[in-house]
Amino acid sequence: QVQLVESGGGLVEPGGSLRLSCTASGFTFNRYAMGWFRQAPGKEREFVADIGWMGGTTYSTVGSVKGRFIISRDNDERTLDLQMNNLRTGASAVYYCARSTRAFSTRGGFNPSSYDRWGQGTQVTVSD
Repeated sequence: QVQLVESGGGLVEPGGSLRLSCTASGFTFNRYAMGWFRQAPGKEREFVADIGWMGGTTYSTVGSVKGRFIISRDNDERTLDLQMNNLRTGASAVYYCARSTRAFSTRGGFNPSSYDRWGQGTQVTVSD
């Protein structure tokens, strides 16, 4: 069955970096757009970035993301990564990877309803 497993979360000081990874199985990974979302306590799940099946990328314009995060994919390894640099405390959340609903999409999209499979999430905490 389809599985998405995130890893790489943890505690980091403001200004630090983390690299999240999502390992996919159970479907033809290179045919699907993929996305990263995050959810902080008491808040709705929020779009972070997506990458299309051909590699085009889109990022959130939220200040804690814009210009600081890089999404990438390795189709041979079936992995989706999120490099997070110069982290701010506002980036603290559980981070989820997700698969877009439709194959051969150039984007996953901003809306969580555009994704049909989700990982279990990995906690990122940015704190002194």
